[in-house]
Amino acid sequence: MKYTELGVAGVHLVELEPFTDDRGAFARSFDADEFEARGMRPRVAQCNTSWNHRAGTLRGLHLSLPGHPESKFIRCTRGAIVDVAVDVRPDSPTYLKHVQVELSADNRHGLYLPPHLAHAYITLTDDTEVLYMVSVPYAPGAEMGYPYDDPAFGIRWPREVAVISDKDASWPAFDAEANAALFAAGVSA
Repeated sequence: MKYTELGVAGVHLVELEPFTDDRGAFARSFDADEFEARGMRPRVAQCNTSWNHRAGTLRGLHLSLPGHPESKFIRCTRGAIVDVAVDVRPDSPTYLKHVQVELSADNRHGLYLPPHLAHAYITLTDDTEVLYMVSVPYAPGAEMGYPYDDPAFGIRWPREVAVISDKDASWPAFDAEANAALFAAGVSA
């Protein structure tokens, strides 16, 4: 696999290196030892899949609360998405920067996110499927979020939002002071 660190500290694009023959192709899509060698959390506690009926479906921006450090490895297994990660860690050298990556069934790329980044994606096609491998089990109440269109982040989405949950449409605006206090109160890495 080929690993490229992107413009947010700790975020890696993972590209498969398939072996092909007359039968088709084979590639490793996850290697815990390689992830660990690059400082990425290879522990997989849970795998989740989301299915999205329509292009323009937006999920996020979500992140885990202090005491619940969740890293993620995301792949789009059907259709295509633009995945976004925003660095809201106040002490990070890439604080308030974001990356956008197209993940698709065709390009087969994966995206690794360290804990405490705000994460979202928008579907580019109908009938999209996204696989998440996460480092900790889901904990109800251990999630927070910010508006996908919050001006503090300057995200340029590649298309209009057609579908969004009430929850994701009503996250409070980013407040740098409140965010810093939240992290100072004990975010564990």
